[in-house]
Amino acid sequence: MIGKLKGTIDEIGEDHVVLDVHGVGYVAYCPGRVLARLAVGEAAVLFIETYVREDAIRLYGFSSVLEREWFRLLQSVQGVGAKVSLAVLSTLSPSELSNAVALQDKTSISRAPGIGPKVAQRIVSELKTKVPAGAMEAGEGMAFKQAVGEGTAPGAAADAVSALANLGYSREQAATAVNAAVKSAGEDAGSATLIKLGLKELAR
Repeated sequence: MIGKLKGTIDEIGEDHVVLDVHGVGYVAYCPGRVLARLAVGEAAVLFIETYVREDAIRLYGFSSVLEREWFRLLQSVQGVGAKVSLAVLSTLSPSELSNAVALQDKTSISRAPGIGPKVAQRIVSELKTKVPAGAMEAGEGMAFKQAVGEGTAPGAAADAVSALANLGYSREQAATAVNAAVKSAGEDAGSATLIKLGLKELAR
C-alpha cells in the first residue's frame, strides 16, 4: 500500500496529476481544490489512498491526512463512492465539510457537482455522530464539537440553529445561515453573535 508520495508534478489533468518520483510517474486522482494548488514542475507531497481491484490499481491524492480521512469517511455513507467523495472535497474544504455536517447543512453539500438533495441529506445524517481520525487534534472539528456541546462555546452553533428555527425558518435555512455566521465570526463565537449574524444572512 502507498500512503504518501513526494516528487515533482509532471502533468496536471482534469481530475488527476502525474507525480514524478525518482523517474517513476504515478497517476493520482485528486479533488479539484488540490489540483488548483499544484503547478507543473513544482515539488509536491500527496497523501495517498490506494484502491486495488482485479483489473486496476488506482491512487487518490490529497493535500493532508485529514482530507484523506474525510474521503474515506464519506464512502461509509450509503450510495457514496470515490467519485462522489472527490466531488464533495472539490467543493468544500475539510473545515467547511465539518461545519456542514455539524449543522446538518445539506445545502452546502449539494453544491458539489452531481450531488442531489437525497444524497446530501444522507451524508449529513449518517455522519452527524462521526468525525475523521485526527480532525479534533487538527482543529478542523471545532464546529462539529460546538454543535454537540463539547466546544469552547458549548452548543453555540446548535443553539443558534434552534433559535432561528423557532423564529419560523426551516432547519435547512437556519443551518445554512449559521454556517455562514461561523465562517464570519469564528468558531469560538457565542450563540447570540451567531443568531445576530444568521438573521442578517437570512435577510439578504
